Amino acid sequence: MSSLLAVLDAGDAQPAAVRLRARSYDLLGDLPGQTVVDVGCGGGRAVAELAERGAGAIGVDPGPEMIAAARKRFPSGEFRHGDAYDLPLESGSVTGYRADKVLHLLDDPARAMAEARRVLAPGGRIALLGSDWDTIVIDSDDPATTRRLVHAKADSFPSPRIARRHRNLLLDAGFTDPVVEVHTLVLTDDTALALVHRITDDPAWLAEQTERHRTDRIFVAIPMFLVAAQG
Repeated sequence: MSSLLAVLDAGDAQPAAVRLRARSYDLLGDLPGQTVVDVGCGGGRAVAELAERGAGAIGVDPGPEMIAAARKRFPSGEFRHGDAYDLPLESGSVTGYRADKVLHLLDDPARAMAEARRVLAPGGRIALLGSDWDTIVIDSDDPATTRRLVHAKADSFPSPRIARRHRNLLLDAGFTDPVVEVHTLVLTDDTALALVHRITDDPAWLAEQTERHRTDRIFVAIPMFLVAAQG
C-alpha cells in the first residue's frame, strides 16, 4: 500500500496534475457550502483540496486499506468505504460528484453513472477525469513493440477506452450541457519511468526506457479527458 501511495503521490505532485485537479474542481461550480463526493478517492488528496475550497467533501473508496491511509493522512476529512455502483449516500444528498482515474477500472461504467444520478441532487454537477489507455504516447526506438505493449496493458483493464466515451456516457445517463476538455500530461522524469514499469515487465523494452531515463531522454505523454455536466 505504501508503494502504491508513493506512486500516486509522485504523479499527483506533477505541476500539470495539480492544475488538472484544480480545473476539475472549477467545473463542479461554486463549491463553498456544497457537498461533493470524490469516488475512488484513494489516498484522499482531492478530498482535502475540495475542503480547502469550502466544500463538504466525502471520499469513497472500495479499498479498506486505502480508506485507512486516507484517514491517517487527512484526519479532518470524511472517508467512507464503498464502491461506484453502491455509494454509501442517500439519494439526492450531494451537489457534486467527481471521479478521477476510476471508470477504466469498472466493467459497467453506465451502472456507475446511474448511481451518480441517484446521489446527485437536481441541478448537481458531475466531473469525470481519466486517460484513454490506448492513447498513451511513449517515445521508443521500437514503436511496433511499444504499440503492442501499450495496447496489451490497455486490454488488461475492464474499460480501458472509457475516457473517450465520457461525454456520451453522461448524455446517455441523462446529464446535460457537457463540457469536454483534453489536457496532456508530459512526463520526463522518475514518474515516467515508474509508469512504463507499470505497463510491462519486458526486459529489453524496459532496458531502453531505463537508459533513456538515465540520459534524460525518456518521454511519456498522457492525454487526460475531463468532462463535466449538469444533473
